[in-house]
Amino acid sequence: MAKAYLVVRIKGQADCPYWATHTMMLLKLDKKYRATILPAKDNTIGMLRKVQHYVSWVELDAALAKELIDKKARKEGYKKITSSDLKELGFASTDELATALAEGRATLSKLKPLKPWFALAPPIHGFRRSTKKLYGQKGVLGQNKELGSIVRRMI
Repeated sequence: MAKAYLVVRIKGQADCPYWATHTMMLLKLDKKYRATILPAKDNTIGMLRKVQHYVSWVELDAALAKELIDKKARKEGYKKITSSDLKELGFASTDELATALAEGRATLSKLKPLKPWFALAPPIHGFRRSTKKLYGQKGVLGQNKELGSIVRRMI
């Protein structure tokens, strides 16, 4: 059983119904190519399944969490985080923060100076599968085992 999920919004705001927009707002995925880390709970899984035609998710490992924190974590004013910011949060290094997020002990929305999302770019060389279909139908949406490599191309 996973401890935390990395969730990325793949589709944009156009033609998105209210219930999906509201659910993604609660997940802190307001814009296209935003990513967040969520602890694995029953209600989290239900919310992800509800919006599976708009987002993609994968079980998070500590290495990918560390990469995201090092390169894409931001605080107020969209500034990069520093070691003093990490000490304020109670973590000695980015490794410690990454393992806490991957194990579900910490959540991005509770770490106050940090933004609760990561702003990603479109993947280099594009998506190799359809962005209109679920992963089981040769697409990228829904629970996607290959999302880690796609996110590394988006950083």
